[in-house]
Amino acid sequence: MTDVFAPSARGGSLFGASASFRKNTAYWVMVLVPAVFLATLYLTPVISVMVRSFVEPTVGLDNYATIVDSAAIRSVLGKTAYICFMTTALTLALGYVTAYAMTHAGQREKYVMFFLVILSFWISVLIRTFAWIAVLQPQGILNDILIGLGLIERPLRLVRNDIGVIVGMVHYMLPFAILPLFANMQTIDRTLVPAARALGASARWAFFTVFLPLSLPGLAGAGILVLIFSSGFYITPAILGGGKVVMVAEYISLQMSETLKWGLATSLATCLTVVVLALTVAMSRFMEVGSAGKRV
Repeated sequence: MTDVFAPSARGGSLFGASASFRKNTAYWVMVLVPAVFLATLYLTPVISVMVRSFVEPTVGLDNYATIVDSAAIRSVLGKTAYICFMTTALTLALGYVTAYAMTHAGQREKYVMFFLVILSFWISVLIRTFAWIAVLQPQGILNDILIGLGLIERPLRLVRNDIGVIVGMVHYMLPFAILPLFANMQTIDRTLVPAARALGASARWAFFTVFLPLSLPGLAGAGILVLIFSSGFYITPAILGGGKVVMVAEYISLQMSETLKWGLATSLATCLTVVVLALTVAMSRFMEVGSAGKRV
């Protein structure tokens, strides 16, 4: 009897191995095809930019030395850092309050608020930026209201300066802070704060000692995400800044299209890429910390 069924067993084993091989082959095809596509269309240009920063106009580190020595470039980098950090701080403050309200709102109100947050993704950044010009310009809606109420005598300068750029960038970045914060807050046990209150903690103390620490991974992840987007932002600073507020992305564009200093432009782009990669790694580490905290 054993001899009769032995070939069948071997055949079943071979069939199982063949099916497993086909499954593994399909898996690797699904992985490798997108990987090759991304490497060809994304990594190749990035590597080309990095290489050009070392070989144009001459081989060496001259472009990076210019970044260090040039007062104008240091000013642009300082302005970029200032606007990015201000944008991130204001976006996190507003985003945290909004996400907290969404988390504790009723089901219907939560859906409405979530829809309004998602709705901003459907509106072009150009439309939103020009809308802010209509609101903030000297003859704009905001100044007209303030003058009509007698709060100011002359129009405030709210565009073509840091204020206008920060307002426009915060408006654009808010959904990128609200959604990660909301996702993080949804995972926090809703019984912990009432338990702290039952043990004698005030509402403020329960929030700062229980809820806020548990939401820190989401806060850190949202902050790094906003900082990444802000560091390379181009359209809003270029329009609302009106040429008087130049951030690094606009400066790179000017070097490539106006002065034709491709070596300097690519070296700045390389530095920006390195910063973004470092921030991305930091964000992934915070996300791992948050996931580990949930498992514990």
